Amino acid sequence: MAEFWIYASLFLAAFLAATILPAQSELGLVGLLVSSNYNTIVLIAVASIGNTLGAAINWCLGCGIGHFKNNKWFPASPKQLDRVSDWYRKYGRWSLLLSWVPVVGDPITVAAGVLREPFFSFLIIVGVAKTVRYLIVALIALELI
Repeated sequence: MAEFWIYASLFLAAFLAATILPAQSELGLVGLLVSSNYNTIVLIAVASIGNTLGAAINWCLGCGIGHFKNNKWFPASPKQLDRVSDWYRKYGRWSLLLSWVPVVGDPITVAAGVLREPFFSFLIIVGVAKTVRYLIVALIALELI
């Protein structure tokens, strides 16, 4: 049962790290890999799925953001929203390959929702990007052990 909570905690950390909330999941993954007590493939899969689903929350937020963008409490100015949307229009869905990058990844996933990127293509591209990132982190961590 304790093992379940370890994987659930990694999932939650990866999920939160992909949303607009500040969180970090790579250190948790590395710590679990270094302990050598858990299956590497399962750890990478759990982190990747959690992080991809967190990005899907951003996509959903982007889909509904248009209704609120002119409110004073809205966290981004119309100018900032336009800039991100213009960038996404310019580089298209393949910019989602950068969804794993800190600071810029979250706005890209929100922009994909604003611009109504089809959810299936969003999920595939973001899932690949985030899984590759965790694979690289795991390979580096395992090389250092």
